[in-house]
Formats: sequence, C-alpha cells, structure tokens
Amino acid sequence: MTTLQTILALCVAVPVVGSLALPALGKMSERLRNWVALLCVAFSMVCAFALLPEIWQSSQGVKLTIAGVDVLFADKLAVFMALVSTSVGSIIVFYSWGYIAEFEHRDEYYFMVVLFLGSMMGLVFARNLLFLYLFWEITALACWRLIGFFREKAYVLRADKAFLITVFGAVMMLLGFIDVGAQFGTFDMGKLHELSKLQGKSISDLAVTLMLFGILAKSATLPLHTWLPDAGVAPSPVTALLHAAVLVKIGVYVFARLLIATFDVSPMWHEIVPWIAGASALVSACAALIDTDMKRIIAYSTVSQLGFIFLGLAVDNEMAVGGGLLYILMHGIAKGGLFLCAGIVEHGTHTKDITKLGGLIKTMPITAVSFALCAFSVMGIPPFGGFFSKYLVITGAVTSGQLAVALTFVFGAFLTILYLFRVFTKIFLGEPGAAVAAHPAHEGSREMVISVAALAVLALCSGLLVQFPSQFAEKAAREMRASR
Repeated sequence: MTTLQTILALCVAVPVVGSLALPALGKMSERLRNWVALLCVAFSMVCAFALLPEIWQSSQGVKLTIAGVDVLFADKLAVFMALVSTSVGSIIVFYSWGYIAEFEHRDEYYFMVVLFLGSMMGLVFARNLLFLYLFWEITALACWRLIGFFREKAYVLRADKAFLITVFGAVMMLLGFIDVGAQFGTFDMGKLHELSKLQGKSISDLAVTLMLFGILAKSATLPLHTWLPDAGVAPSPVTALLHAAVLVKIGVYVFARLLIATFDVSPMWHEIVPWIAGASALVSACAALIDTDMKRIIAYSTVSQLGFIFLGLAVDNEMAVGGGLLYILMHGIAKGGLFLCAGIVEHGTHTKDITKLGGLIKTMPITAVSFALCAFSVMGIPPFGGFFSKYLVITGAVTSGQLAVALTFVFGAFLTILYLFRVFTKIFLGEPGAAVAAHPAHEGSREMVISVAALAVLALCSGLLVQFPSQFAEKAAREMRASR
C-alpha cells in the first residue's frame, strides 16, 4: 500500500473507528472526549489536504484496492467534497463544546456526529455502488438519532419522519443500483464508467428515476423536502451539520458522482431536473417569507439554495457544473454560520420565534455581524463567495439556452434577499421583543462566538480569494465532463 493509499484509508477509518471510542472516553473525561472528537474530524481534513497535491496534478486519482475489490477512490470531485465537509464539520464540532455542555446524552452526541462525518468520508470516496449505499444508510441512522437528540415525543416523531423519508428514497436508489448492476454486470463505478463509454449507451430511465428518488429525498428537494424544516428541533450544531456540511450535500454529491461523472443519461433529464430544482427553490423561498420560526426559515432557505446547486449540475456545461460545485462550498460556509448564529440566539433567549425577538445587535454584536456577513453570502451580494457561485450557475443556464429556468432562479435569488433581510431585522434590529425582555440576552460561549466569527470571515474571504476554490471547482468539473 502506497503512502497516498494509506492516507486515503485513514481519512475514512479514523473518524469511523474513533467515534466508537468516544462514549468510553466521555466516562473518563469530557474534555478528552471533546478533543478526540475534534481531532478525528480534523485528521480527516488534514488527510484530504494531503491528497490534494497529487489529485491537483493528476487525472488518474488515488485508488485503494483490497482483495481485488476497488474500495475507495479519490479524484478532484471527491477531495473537493471531503475538504468542504471536514472543514465546516471541524468548526461545528468545536462550536459544540460550548453548546452541548449543558445537555444530557453528550457521549452519544459526539459519537453520532463523528460517525456521521466519517460515514460521509466513506460515501465520498466509495468506489462501489454497494459501499456507497452502506455509508448512505449509516448517515441516515446517525441523522435520526441526532434530530431526536432531546428525546421529547414530538421531536422523536420528527426524527422518525426524516428517517422514513430518506430511507424510502434510499431503497428506491438501491433498486436503481440493482437495475444498473443487471444492465452492466457490475457495481464497480470505475468499470461501470468504462462499460458505459465502450457500449456507448445511457443507463435506463428507470434507473435514473429510482436514483433521483434517493438523491432528492436526501437533499430535501420538492416534493420530498418536508422533513428538513422539521429537523430544526435538533440542537443547532446538528442542524448546521445537516444543512451546511454533510447530509443534504450527500444528494448533490451523488448526483454529480453518478449522473455526471460515471454514467451517460438521456438528454431529457438535463431539461427535467432544472425545472424540479426551480420549483423547489421558489416554493421553499415563499415558505421562508411567511414562517416565523427562525430555524425553519433558514431550513427553507437551504431547500431553496439546493435548487441552485442542482441547476448547476443538471445544466451540464463546464461553467454551470463548476458553479454548482463552488456553490456547495460557499453555501456550506455561510449556511453553517447562519445556523450557528441562530443557535446562539436561541440559547440566549430560549425562543426561535422571530416575532418575540428584536434589538439583539446591542447585546450580541459579534453574532449579529456574523449573521449579516453569512447572510450576504447566501443572498449573493458581491464580493461574498455566494455571489460568484450564483453568477456562474445562472450564467451557465443561460449559456445552455435555458433562459426561462435561469429567470426563475433570478427571481428565487431576489426572494432570498427578502426573507434573509426580514429575519435579520426581526432578530437584531428594532425594539426588544417579549423573549428578549424575559431573558436578558448575551453572547454565547467563547467556542460558539469564535466559530460563528470564523465562518463569517470565511464567507467574506472565500469571495475575496475566490480564484483558489473556483480553480479547484473548475478542474473538478472539467475532469468530470472530460471522462464521459
């Protein structure tokens, strides 16, 4: 096994295996458990960075084969996704030190979070459809436990809802994998890609339809989106993890991995998926305009912004695909910041109802500024990172001749500005509301404030220094499309 293959294996194994030790460590020392949890995720991030030089220069990738079976594979798309997930995930774990400290079941929390992120690494680097499905389902189990973290009956029911919808989609996706396996005689994605090119044929529309059920369910896209706003009952670092770093990004990653980088699909899907994404973006944006629950509004925003990512990937030209990948990074940073800011507000005021808030910029100035900076990125205000990804996606759609879809998303971008401006003014400006008067507000713990400030700075710097992540996204998009 070469050095790079060892690094690839450790990138997956360390958080998955390390998560198993966290409950026992928690009995010995909570501080030790917290550090080990953070180090497990940070180690994966370091491994992904260690793979970057080779991946950047080579189009061959790094492949790990065990007993004649290709198990893991790192290319530009996989490493890009791994870097996004582990970087934002590390900040979220650090934030958890302050947020989770007063709640019960802390050992289980860190176990599930680190297992969740480790399973994401397994899914991102999986070379076989069956391995991908295995890690896909592990993330569903971890998600189920994390959404129901507080154990109240209503919260557990919402966790069950999320589990049932995503697992239903996963079963449909597995049936699609079985159809592909029957058509080509293998589940190895490398061999599937080669056979698809040699035979010069697309996979069946049935297989694509079944896979899309799983993809859209996991990425909370209309009409399978309702579980995500309900998941706001989870602790704020969990909602940040679901919305920003890992869970909903799994669907868009698998869309890119299978339906762009691995298989040829019928051209009609490049027309259908953008309209599904457009409908999802508009409906969820309108819901965000009228809801009064802070975390549900941000959740609806996630559903809406995922539509932009699907648009970029489904349009299938280099500019749009690169923009879609860049959008994953920019949205992960900014939306993670919004949810963590919302956690500080909820932690300090004991409410998520924006009609009971107000005036918090006076007592939570760092949180308020961080929220504003992250919101600017999600809105697509230059020079924040979200502007460049949104511009590339919409321009790519216009370049491909899909003007009507592009205009739909321009309107969706306008709605994004409206609902995020509404949230900010209701929470941080004006006179203090009932909840603020009842609970004198203050900034969160040191770990919480550092985390939101770091994400806010990243939201700005990712725009000012956009040439670096955009080059990576462009290279990944070019490699994906060139391989077809």
